[in-house]
Amino acid sequence: MKFTALLGAVSVTALTTAAAAQDADLLVFDYSGFEDPAFHQDYVEKHGDGPTFAFFGDEDEAFQKIRAGFEADVAHICAGSVTKWTESGIIEPWDTAQIPAYGDLDSNLTGEDIGGGATYFIPTDFGSTAIAFNPDEVPAADVATLDVFKNPAYAGRLTLPDNVDDAYALAYLATGVDNWTNATDEQFEAASNWLREVHPNLRTYWTDPAELAQLLSSGEILVSWAWNETYPTMVDEGRPIGFQREAAEGSSLWLCGYVNLVDGQGVEDKAYDYINAMLADSSVVPLLEAGYGSSNAASLPGVLNEEDRFTSRKMGLDPSRPGELICIKATQVTCTMLLANYRRTRCPQPQTKPTFAPPLKRNFLNFTKS
Repeated sequence: MKFTALLGAVSVTALTTAAAAQDADLLVFDYSGFEDPAFHQDYVEKHGDGPTFAFFGDEDEAFQKIRAGFEADVAHICAGSVTKWTESGIIEPWDTAQIPAYGDLDSNLTGEDIGGGATYFIPTDFGSTAIAFNPDEVPAADVATLDVFKNPAYAGRLTLPDNVDDAYALAYLATGVDNWTNATDEQFEAASNWLREVHPNLRTYWTDPAELAQLLSSGEILVSWAWNETYPTMVDEGRPIGFQREAAEGSSLWLCGYVNLVDGQGVEDKAYDYINAMLADSSVVPLLEAGYGSSNAASLPGVLNEEDRFTSRKMGLDPSRPGELICIKATQVTCTMLLANYRRTRCPQPQTKPTFAPPLKRNFLNFTKS
C-alpha cells in the first residue's frame, strides 16, 4: 500500500534549527533533548566539546529535509523508518568493526529485521508510548481503555504527539490492529477514521517531552499519548502523574538508534566517536535516569557499585541477568517501567498486549491511496 498526502500536515512542524555551535566537525540530526552531554560524555572528553546538533519534529520532516539537500552526518531515527531511509539511498552501512560495543548489544534489538542485512542502524535507546494522565483529576477507570481519547468529559484537555508514527501506533491499537506490517486497506481506513474522530477533542499536538510536561503540569492537559520519559520527569518535579501501560488495547514500544548519512560533510571518525560514546558505560546511567532503556545492557555490570548490588538484592533482582540490570541503575520511578519494557521486548508472551514499532509516516487527516 502507498499513501500520498493531499494537504499539509495538521501539526505545526518544528523548524530544523541548530543548537549553539559546538564541535563543527560533526552535525547530529536529532530529537530535541538528546543533545544532553551526559548521553555522549566520552565524546566530550575526547574532543573538548559535544557535536553540533540540529533538531527535527518527526522523522518524516527529517527525511524530507535530507532529501531536499540538508546535510548532516548522523541522524537519530526509529526502527520503523530504517527501511525507507535505506531504500532512499540517504544512509550507508556502519562499519561495526569500529564500534567496540556492538557485540555487547542486546541481540534481541540488533537482530531486528531492518536494513536489508547490512548494519544501517545501531540501536541505542528504547521505551514505550502509553497514556500519561493526571491521577488527581482522571479516575484510573477512565484510562483503562484508549477510548479515553474519545471521552467528551475530557474534550479540550487531551493531546497527541505531533508525530504521525505515534498517532498511528495509538490508532491501530485502538482499532484492534497489533501488527501494521500486514494491515489491510480497511484497517488503515479504520485507524484514520479513529484519528479524525479524536481530533476535535484535542487541545493541541505536543512536539517534545518538555512541552508535554509543561502542559500536564499547568493542568491545561489531563490525558496524553506520551513517551515514557514524561513519567520520571513529572515525578522528579513533584507533579501528579500516572502512566497507563496496561490499557485494554495495549501500549506501543519504540526502538531508536543512529544511522550514518551518505552526504555528511563532517569527519567520519567523529561519527564513530559519537556512536561509541552513546554506547559507552558512561552513557547508560544518564539514559536510564532520563527514562530511556539502553541497548547496551551488557555494560551495566561495569557501573555497579556495592550499594547498587545491595539495592538489587533488596529489589529481588539478579545482576547476572541483563534485563534486570536495567532496573538496578535506574531511578526508582522508572525501574518497573523499564524492566517491563525490556521483558516485553525480549520475551513477548502470547498473552502480552500488542506492542509494536511505529508505521511509516501518514498524514492522518488528509490522505489518498495511490
